[in-house]
Amino acid sequence: MTIVTNRAPERPDLRADRPTHRYQGSGIGRQILVLSGRSLRALRDPALVVPGVLEPILMLTVFSQVFKSLAQTSSFPAGVTYIDYLLPAFLVTSAVSAALKSGVALTTELNNGIVARFRSMPIRPASILIGRSIADTVLSGVNMLVMVVAGALVFGFDPAGGVLGAAGALLIAVMLSWSLGWVFMALSAVLRRPEAMQPIGGIVNLVLLFASNAFVPVDGLPGWLRAFAEVNPMSHAITAARELALGEAHLSSLLVPPAICVVIVLVAAPLAVRTFRRVR
Repeated sequence: MTIVTNRAPERPDLRADRPTHRYQGSGIGRQILVLSGRSLRALRDPALVVPGVLEPILMLTVFSQVFKSLAQTSSFPAGVTYIDYLLPAFLVTSAVSAALKSGVALTTELNNGIVARFRSMPIRPASILIGRSIADTVLSGVNMLVMVVAGALVFGFDPAGGVLGAAGALLIAVMLSWSLGWVFMALSAVLRRPEAMQPIGGIVNLVLLFASNAFVPVDGLPGWLRAFAEVNPMSHAITAARELALGEAHLSSLLVPPAICVVIVLVAAPLAVRTFRRVR
């Protein structure tokens, strides 16, 4: 006698061979490399690159002519042309402007949905900020290099420190741009709006610029302004960059800007990552 049952025949479990882990994404190094490359593609768009290159050159043209007569004052260093005195300072001031652009760019991406798209992927928030920092630092370095070349070809920039001195001044400016970029990215994660970032950053840049030794020696400033200029971080960076360009570098001056940059990054970078993670 045959017994019939309704139970289906046993089949091997097809899910046994399926992977049980979820894809966690690439490593942080790969993420930073890809995100940096994405931001660096701005170099392909002349509409984004040309204004960033022309703006500091136009400002250098104006200031080098307007304040040229200051080279005749008694407090001005003897035997130094004004363009040799001014251009290293302009490298530093351009670094501050470039750092502000990092914050503005991040607020723009927070509002146009790109960051929200990144959050839907297995991408670490720190990778997004580090990639932005690296790309913006490279872009600012390219702009500053163009400024040095234009200064030499058009304005007669020929400092006593030669090529090595100019390269050292450029390096200090790039370090400052990289470190201040973290400050403005932290601020952008709090403000979250480009229209709020630009005026605040502009005020900070204006105060640091004109209350420094960028255009005239500190000795030629009024007492109250001189006191502020002597503690202004931008003044220390300008002094180091200028001494390198003019071939008069002192170890005590050269150590201050890197130390300031390291302190800024150690404070601002964790703060930027923490505030960025809380953005919804």
